[in-house]
Amino acid sequence: MNWIDYESSIEIYPPKEFNFQECLIFLGRSNLEVLHQIKEGSVYKLIKVDETLILCKISFLHNCLKVEFPMSPLSKSNRKVAAEYIWEWFDLGRDLGEFYRMAGQEKILRTLIHKYHGLRIMCIPDLFEALVWAVIGQQINLTFAYTLKKRFVEQYGESLTFEGETFWLFPSYEKIASIGVDELRVLQFTERKAEYIIAIANAMENGELSKEVLLQKKDYQQIKESLLMIRGVGAWTADYVMMKCLHEPSAFPVADVGLQNALKNLLGLERKPTIEEIKEYAVNWDGWQAYATFYLWRSLYD
Repeated sequence: MNWIDYESSIEIYPPKEFNFQECLIFLGRSNLEVLHQIKEGSVYKLIKVDETLILCKISFLHNCLKVEFPMSPLSKSNRKVAAEYIWEWFDLGRDLGEFYRMAGQEKILRTLIHKYHGLRIMCIPDLFEALVWAVIGQQINLTFAYTLKKRFVEQYGESLTFEGETFWLFPSYEKIASIGVDELRVLQFTERKAEYIIAIANAMENGELSKEVLLQKKDYQQIKESLLMIRGVGAWTADYVMMKCLHEPSAFPVADVGLQNALKNLLGLERKPTIEEIKEYAVNWDGWQAYATFYLWRSLYD
């Protein structure tokens, strides 16, 4: 991680293949988003370190991410944790050179890497948030998924208010492990999704499930099999979580509707491609399926 600590603020130096504006376009895709706010070219994000709520204001100036803490000064250790969170959130540890070399020879991806050069996967560093967001999104449209997430966060998440604006944290698994299915049903979650989410919270609460344990697995297949053992997690959810939280570049949510629509639009197809057809298109994407998918998703927001 490449950063400088100025005490009142920090500066994070991303790799040269980085486009903050492209990342903001992805972050701004729904006006129902409650876990960050974009204002005047900066993104505001609330994080929690130990028991401290930290509001970060992230801007891009002179080829670096400038991070300010508008609420109050932070200890040195908390500034380091904030820097690490932001480094992971923007996936800044990933060298995209090889992806761009591969994609530059690919008919489907070539135009996307020029158009969105520097876009990085916007990650979800917290495993519980990644799993719950994936479960929420199963078999419903994105607008309703954001509506459910907003209700969930505003009901169970912590928040703080700064200059008249409220900033929210995703609910902790400890909190959700203590609620009942009926409470989520009131928010319009299906009974099955409510059961899945509470069961995931319980598994994390009792130590059966953690990001650290998953990351210790040897390879993609082992991690995926561990995720598939969780009730409510199918192949799409497992690949989504591996892509967005576990930084697995081979993760490929091949049954994703957005991926299908992006390919249909780009290739001028009469219908959405089948899973087998998508695998054929992706035959040369090996090791970079997650980034190929993310760039295809980005094409849906033009």
